[in-house]
Amino acid sequence: MLDKNFTNAQRAEVLTQALPNIKKYSGKIVVIKYGGNAMVNETLKEQVMEDIVLLSLIGVKVVLVHGGGPEISEMMNKLGKKAEFVDGLRVTDKETVDIVQMVLAGKINKSLVNFINVKGGKAMGISGMDGKLIEAKMKNEKLGYVGEITNINIKPVEDLLAKGYIPIISTIGCDDKGNAYNINGDTAAAHIAGALRAERLIMMTDVAGILKDKDDPSTLIPEISIHEAEELSQEGIISGGMIPKLECCITGIRKGVENVIIMDGRVPHAILMELLTDEGAGTMVKGDKNV
Repeated sequence: MLDKNFTNAQRAEVLTQALPNIKKYSGKIVVIKYGGNAMVNETLKEQVMEDIVLLSLIGVKVVLVHGGGPEISEMMNKLGKKAEFVDGLRVTDKETVDIVQMVLAGKINKSLVNFINVKGGKAMGISGMDGKLIEAKMKNEKLGYVGEITNINIKPVEDLLAKGYIPIISTIGCDDKGNAYNINGDTAAAHIAGALRAERLIMMTDVAGILKDKDDPSTLIPEISIHEAEELSQEGIISGGMIPKLECCITGIRKGVENVIIMDGRVPHAILMELLTDEGAGTMVKGDKNV
């Protein structure tokens, strides 16, 4: 994080400046939705894991919720199965949901657990099926086993946090009949963060945040209320893939999250910049009462 040319005094000064924010978040719950290029780029992945371990070591209770869309598509291609999407959601038949479960709850989840453990953290990987963490029902028959969340049983996550673990959650839901469901990662993160009454939900994306001009990063909006965001959506300023992201932010806040950050996960150590510096990173979405 620090330039190798920094003197020891400069390094000490940086740490001193971070102290108020360390105090602010120590003992608090922060949920991170991890995906996009930050997940497939090995250098960025290492930096994200280092950020999470550091936060855990200074007393922040970190919960990592991850996706894995590109890896699922890659595995489907290897098995000769073509990926199909409707309105951004993966059409998920019985064979596909088995692939999703194998890739998300298996390969990706356990590799992230191992990564954090190697970095000096203490991680435990679970899926939304463990302890019926994410209960779901079929969202639309045309989509197959794409799930709509009906309930969050948050105790397994709380138990892991109480024992000092970093829970790493793959977003697979279940129902009482034993069916597994593919759950949108952003949606799951919002519901989990809300159930935990998290201090902050961080949504890592491949854009800088909410922009007034989607093609101009300099038009980043640092803070926005739910009401203001809804107005910008109606005006067409917030559009495309940012709309479902924003809907997840609003869901999280209305379910109990203090505030939500949409940030560019491609920026090295963006999580630390957001939580441990005054400038922050990305766009903060706040409830109207907090503005």
